[in-house]
Amino acid sequence: MLSSIDWAIVVLYFVAVFAVAIVMTRRAATRSTAAGYFLGGRNSGWFVIGASLFASNIGSEHLVGLAGTAAASGVAVAQFELLACFILLLLGWLFVPFYLRSGVFTMPEFLERRYGPVARWYLAVISVAGYVLTKISVTIAAGGIVFEALMGIDFWTGAFIVVVATGAYTVFGGLRAVLYTDLLQMFVLLGGAIAVTLIGLDAIGGWEQVYANAAPGFMSLWRPMSDPDFPWTGILLGAPILGVWYWCTDQFIVQRVLSAHDIDNARRGTIFGAFLKILPLFIFVLPGVIAYSLAQQGQLVLDRPDNALPAMVATLLPSGLRGIVVAGLLAALMSSLSSVFNSCSTLITWDIYRKLHPQAGERTLVWVGQLSTALLVVLGLLWIPMIKLISGQIYQYLQSVQAYISPPIAAVFLLGIFWRRVNSAGAVAALAGGFVLGIGRLVAELNKSALPDGPLQWFAGINFLHFALLLFAICALLMIVVSLLTRAPDDARLTGLTFQTLPGDAADSGSEGMEPLRSDPAWRRADRLFSVLVILAVAAIWYYFRS
Repeated sequence: MLSSIDWAIVVLYFVAVFAVAIVMTRRAATRSTAAGYFLGGRNSGWFVIGASLFASNIGSEHLVGLAGTAAASGVAVAQFELLACFILLLLGWLFVPFYLRSGVFTMPEFLERRYGPVARWYLAVISVAGYVLTKISVTIAAGGIVFEALMGIDFWTGAFIVVVATGAYTVFGGLRAVLYTDLLQMFVLLGGAIAVTLIGLDAIGGWEQVYANAAPGFMSLWRPMSDPDFPWTGILLGAPILGVWYWCTDQFIVQRVLSAHDIDNARRGTIFGAFLKILPLFIFVLPGVIAYSLAQQGQLVLDRPDNALPAMVATLLPSGLRGIVVAGLLAALMSSLSSVFNSCSTLITWDIYRKLHPQAGERTLVWVGQLSTALLVVLGLLWIPMIKLISGQIYQYLQSVQAYISPPIAAVFLLGIFWRRVNSAGAVAALAGGFVLGIGRLVAELNKSALPDGPLQWFAGINFLHFALLLFAICALLMIVVSLLTRAPDDARLTGLTFQTLPGDAADSGSEGMEPLRSDPAWRRADRLFSVLVILAVAAIWYYFRS
């Protein structure tokens, strides 16, 4: 349990978070306009954007899950974190110019400009449902577990504290409060994770002992194609598809770059986020391997892999440091929860309410956004009793729904930018067909034991990364065929939304209905260098952890 020093650190963390939120919220522009509330006034700098990308992505389930998976099977789970480095570069260099040029508030709004209203409604409804059923519920559950396991506070009380505290500053401060609290929480999160890693390394006897005590294959990022969890083919071909959906098209993430002051800050923010995504291998995944080694030596009791991080915190960390790590866990879950509250309320307001009430004024939209956030807080509280009634297996399947519906969304965005010939009919066909196949896979997986041998068993049992690749290919083919069989879209309506319809000088001028993008050549040159450094760093890690 926590000592008085640990409790003081946790209380200080809460005070600091609310102090930052209050300072940011007091700016009048934050709450008086839609751009101010939902996009932080479109005036965010690259450091804040990159920190928020990282903090929003890393939740408590990441810390516990990454360490637990590493304790069970080694470092291969870090491939998803390393691949995110490349996908973030793709976001900054490929997608961001199109998003900022269009001046959109949300990803469904961008889809409507490219394909029409049906695509917008689909993505908006799917995103909101996914956020409520998965992201919000999982983060609330993680919060309750942190309070119960490490602080001795009842699960329900802990979950209630997390929801109310996070919802309070998100309702009143909007995205600006979320961004700057994320910045603070990034430092707290990194501080706690680094403390666990260094103390764990000292306890095991250094880096050499980690290798010496690890089980065979534990220190390799590369697994054979037959591996049930992390086949190299799925990692290189399937995982990037899920990454494009999550990092490049999900409102939860992209809303941060939409808040940028200009394209230079947006792009550099994604590059900074890519650098930060290198760290999870060393500060989240390796502690799991260290916990496994310590358990083999009898220095640690590890009842099950997911207890790797809590066991290290309880056994190895002294008072004071334990409080920092608990604050880091709270920072991880609060940053994720505030981000999903804000993004979900933006979708509800901008893509649902505003579509139904196009004449709504700025203050009305802000009020609806605040009301939507408050409603999400209430839904989160009402969902708490359901959390422990749902089995861990069902929870896992609920999370996997997003993996099964993301390939068609990735296909629609990627093909839409690269090829002007794909049209609304093709996009709707891809989204509908992909949804049916994705849900069909989920149902087959849930009932795998009852299925006869043959194609259905293969369909239910194929690795989900391989399935993602297959589903992406089917959706892309369906989209192309339907588009070619139907009328081509009007090029005038697509201006600035595809590579073939960019205005004369895309970097320096806009066109009708498009925002001008002005980029400093010196920033672009530096960003190219930084991007190369990210790529070289990941390549070096891949080489080092090759066997």
